[in-house]
Amino acid sequence: MKRYAPREHADHIITELQKQGFEPVPLYGVERTVIAVIGDERKLDIGHLRAMPSVGQVMPVLQPYKLASRESKPEATIIDVKGVKIGGEEIAIMAGPCSVESQEQMDVTARAVSKAGAKILRGGAYKPRTGPYSFEGHKEEGLKMMRKAADANNMIMITEIMDARHIDTVMKYTDILQIGARNMQNFTLLRELSKIRKPVMLKRGLCATMKEFLLAAEYLLSGGNGEVILCERGIRTYEDDMRNTLSIGAVARIKELSHLPLIVDPSHATGIASLVKPASLASIAAGADGLIIEVHPNPEEALSDGDQSITPEEFSDLILKMGPVAAAVGRTVNTN
Repeated sequence: MKRYAPREHADHIITELQKQGFEPVPLYGVERTVIAVIGDERKLDIGHLRAMPSVGQVMPVLQPYKLASRESKPEATIIDVKGVKIGGEEIAIMAGPCSVESQEQMDVTARAVSKAGAKILRGGAYKPRTGPYSFEGHKEEGLKMMRKAADANNMIMITEIMDARHIDTVMKYTDILQIGARNMQNFTLLRELSKIRKPVMLKRGLCATMKEFLLAAEYLLSGGNGEVILCERGIRTYEDDMRNTLSIGAVARIKELSHLPLIVDPSHATGIASLVKPASLASIAAGADGLIIEVHPNPEEALSDGDQSITPEEFSDLILKMGPVAAAVGRTVNTN
């Protein structure tokens, strides 16, 4: 409460809290009264409390993202998708092109990244683009191409879901659904995906704080979907030399704050193919549980994101260089 707040104002708040099912514990001082509240903070309307007479400050004891926080689950969450573990000792590698362009492209890419050590094939069938005239993907036909390439190389697949109306279609083909950065706060989509029973990877929004990022994950968890994967893909800053700014500190900090597995996207974080390797290695050193990397057999002919895609040969070299870095932080990398 504010200094010298009238006793009746404190009594009023105590009564309101009791009506809501909380147990208020007032601590009366000479100048100031503090009211401790025992109960589930998720049900507490902090904004309403701040508006009440003589309230000086409301301080949550726990993080607002209860289900995503290590306060509620100290041990790390490991998600098992058909035997592929995300969040465990082995670094999870997701690789493939930005966009599904053809069956041949997907077959060649899947074969190459699988041989190098990747167990998860990535690719976009529904492509959100900045401009309305760019290639927007092959939709369901693209999903079929991905599924065929993944199955042929004993891989699982991940692809982006853009719209709640596409959920049933995408669910038929993919093993993991991805929520892109622009949809991080599409709360209607988050609510719908919270009801499904397949893993969902949530990318951090372009300008989202870590708190906003974890609260978006809370939407997925609160609906009953416990298989949530976080993805740090860089944020928009004043820097214009790279596509985004990858916060290595955020990688380490999110692992402290949340028990959820964290993947880093070095391709979107930098937007420059030559920076994918150093950004990947730094991310593993900082504690990332995995990487999602854009790989294209011929980047100069890619229909999207060719400038940030690496070749299969470069990807294979990166996987080999990951080994010592992963070992230094107590992790392993599959090199087949």
